[in-house]
Amino acid sequence: MKRNIEQEAADALLDVGISLPLLRVRLPFCRRTWTLRVTMRRPCMGNQIRIARHYLALGVTAVQIERFSRDEELAFLVRHGRRLSLMLALTICRGYLSGLLLAPIVAWLIRWKVPREYRLEAQRRFRDLHATRDFTSITVWAEKTNPFRPEAGQQKNRKRGS
Repeated sequence: MKRNIEQEAADALLDVGISLPLLRVRLPFCRRTWTLRVTMRRPCMGNQIRIARHYLALGVTAVQIERFSRDEELAFLVRHGRRLSLMLALTICRGYLSGLLLAPIVAWLIRWKVPREYRLEAQRRFRDLHATRDFTSITVWAEKTNPFRPEAGQQKNRKRGS
């Protein structure tokens, strides 16, 4: 199966992750600003299911979102802002317990502390790159090793022994 360069780059980007500035701290007497950054990575299967559940609850497709006017985009953000930030938080908190316990806190931080342009770009980038394609090799393997399908070699051995 041949893979194109763009898909390989997308896979590498999801494995390395997309870094977001989560919180900027500036002390009153220091000139330096510290930035706490978090990394969005490819979520595990459980979080992919959680994200898919939230995405389906939005009731729109990615193509429809791209066609939104400015007013429609703002109305969509008002209606689904919490859900969108929770979907981003699930890519940061990738574990079972962290997805349940820490994701709502990280989603709140994303809503209130991450600049808008970073949020929108992260959502666009992750939506474009995210897929369940990495599980296709597992389904092909399961199909080939189906225990209910008789193997040709097993049939020959049975005929000899009879």
